[in-house]
Amino acid sequence: MRISRFFLSTSKEAPSEAELVSHKLMLRAGLIKRLGSGLYTWMPLGLRVLRKVEAIVREEMNRAGGIELLMPAVQPAELWQESGRWAVFGPQMLKIKDRHERDFCFGPTHEEVITDLARKEIRSYRQLPVNFYQVQTKFRDEIRPRFGVMRAREFLMKDAYSFHASEASLDDTYRVMYDAYSRIFTRLGLKFRAVAADTGAIGGSGSHEFHVLADSGEDGIAFCPGSDYAANVEMAEGLPPSAPRAAATEAMRDVDTPRQTTCEDVAALLGMPLQRTVKLIAVMADGALHVLLVRGDHSLNEVKASKVEGLADFRFASEEEIRAAFNCPPGFLGPVGIDRAQMRVIADRTVAAMSDFVCGANKPKFHTAGVNWGRDLPEPDLIADLRNVVAGDPSPDGQGALDLCRGIEVGHIFKLGTKYSEALEARYLDENGKSQAAIMGCYGIGVSRIVGAAIEQGNDERGIVFPQSIAPFELAITPLGLKRSEAVREAAEALYQQMLAAGIDVVLDDRDERPGVMFADMELMGVPHRVVVSERGLKEGALEYQGRTDAAATRIAQAEAAQVIVEKIKACR
Repeated sequence: MRISRFFLSTSKEAPSEAELVSHKLMLRAGLIKRLGSGLYTWMPLGLRVLRKVEAIVREEMNRAGGIELLMPAVQPAELWQESGRWAVFGPQMLKIKDRHERDFCFGPTHEEVITDLARKEIRSYRQLPVNFYQVQTKFRDEIRPRFGVMRAREFLMKDAYSFHASEASLDDTYRVMYDAYSRIFTRLGLKFRAVAADTGAIGGSGSHEFHVLADSGEDGIAFCPGSDYAANVEMAEGLPPSAPRAAATEAMRDVDTPRQTTCEDVAALLGMPLQRTVKLIAVMADGALHVLLVRGDHSLNEVKASKVEGLADFRFASEEEIRAAFNCPPGFLGPVGIDRAQMRVIADRTVAAMSDFVCGANKPKFHTAGVNWGRDLPEPDLIADLRNVVAGDPSPDGQGALDLCRGIEVGHIFKLGTKYSEALEARYLDENGKSQAAIMGCYGIGVSRIVGAAIEQGNDERGIVFPQSIAPFELAITPLGLKRSEAVREAAEALYQQMLAAGIDVVLDDRDERPGVMFADMELMGVPHRVVVSERGLKEGALEYQGRTDAAATRIAQAEAAQVIVEKIKACR
């Protein structure tokens, strides 16, 4: 590619609304241009990157036995009504009407469409298993689109759906897809983790997320450095304390806390560790109030709480409901003396093992210290894992302690089971001629999001540091004084043709620009290899090579330059 025949749109400054590094750099490098809120045009440079990501995804999906198709982006409401999701998917779904006032949506996902296809096309167990996939535009009406392509309303996604006659067959395909995803993100040159995850609104029995590791990631990941264990913080298990509950050593007593309404403030006032305090969280579910107890230094995990029996659709109690139940304002609530017939007490595993702890006294401006289970209040009605894990917690696999990091979710695989096949009657005849609901799996990758995630992981003060596999070009040839020197022009052209012949994705910067401008643009764009052709260097029989992250350039003999450069690039593929 010659720059004179391409279209670059780089800039020194990014719009003020750009928050993340990836958003700023994608705009500055001219990879994308904003059309509207959460809507972006992929410019020629950005599209090259996007297509490279897509190609790797497609190659590995084909290698894993996936069969590509393409489903409509606009979907009829009837399918979503059959599955029961039309009314419950939420405002992220963009609902539209055609000229006949019939309801449609711009597909946020395609479980209903693929299941409709399966129920029409799959008749026998002999057609199973099968794994269909597509690479297609999705639309989700984000309440606050931000971070560029990381949380856009329109995005490119690879979604796959498998159909099976047995759980064992689903397990086999799930492992195949897990391995395929691992190969995809390895080939993309990304540092990533596969983590156990919640199935969320999609449903199903098993799930793994694939996260690109980056400090800017929205998701917390708990992992064990000494093993392969990793899980989304939403799913990471907080194990019960290994030591038994200690015997009571203090008398229960009320302490004056006139302005202290948080565990942190109470602990500071009493001069004790925050770990000795307990916070009460009042929630409502099925019209009844429930009490959740979490240690003062821990935070409630709402996903875990929602999985406790009877709390599937819980919400936090209002101040009015709290005052009616406790006759006390929030900030001074505790489990001692409450009417257990009117509210269920659910304690986190850590709280259930505590003794001599401090909690609210259920009267304004007071807390109660020296509280002990059995002596001062009945044992919890239920003990459950309610909290987010913290660094230093024991790993659930018993292989050490947990550490925490941030990640950007770029892939997700699910075991869906029969949720959609039963709702939409996608059935087949088994070997005995009996009708069975197909067992399903679902496997998604955010193709456009990967570009932003790669930049979040790879950047410096000069711009983007792309992995070579998805960089817009592998090599930039930057001739100095191209218009003035015939020798430079001939050497640059010769090298360019040699690179093309060797299968290198090369760009020749044949603009009449100052060297600083050319260098800055190639660095901003994230081109991993650069060769400078100059009249001075040619007189000395040399070219200058520099990798994107190299501190300085290296001189290469002109006669050997083509071979050396090709070897460097191919070694990184």
